[in-house]
Amino acid sequence: MAAAFTPAILAHTGAALAALGVGTLVFLRRKGDSRHRLAGRIWVALMLATAVSSFWIRSSGSFSWIHGLSLFTLFALAGGVFFAATGRVSAHRKTMAALYIGALAISGLFTLLPHRLLGRILWSSLGLARRVMS
Repeated sequence: MAAAFTPAILAHTGAALAALGVGTLVFLRRKGDSRHRLAGRIWVALMLATAVSSFWIRSSGSFSWIHGLSLFTLFALAGGVFFAATGRVSAHRKTMAALYIGALAISGLFTLLPHRLLGRILWSSLGLARRVMS
């Protein structure tokens, strides 16, 4: 069966890319004002969509270790929001930064490995890997 961009993969990838962009803006902008809170809420919604959509992506028909990261992301998002709502700014900052780096940046880099769908597309289009889409 050839790998394809299913609706779940498209939703997951779109939400993750949008979260990467919005998250970058959140980190670069001034903290604590209304724009930060709005962008933060949008980022949390995008991260929720990214994590939840991953449960419909199963290459072998069953869950893998990466779904554990999605579950962890859901709990960490809840914690980060709770910390912000209760004025625990330092804990909020650390939690959200860890999610941005770990759940988005690092796991995003794993999608570029040659045996993953996006990795195969990237490396074969650059001529650095044989085009194999199975």
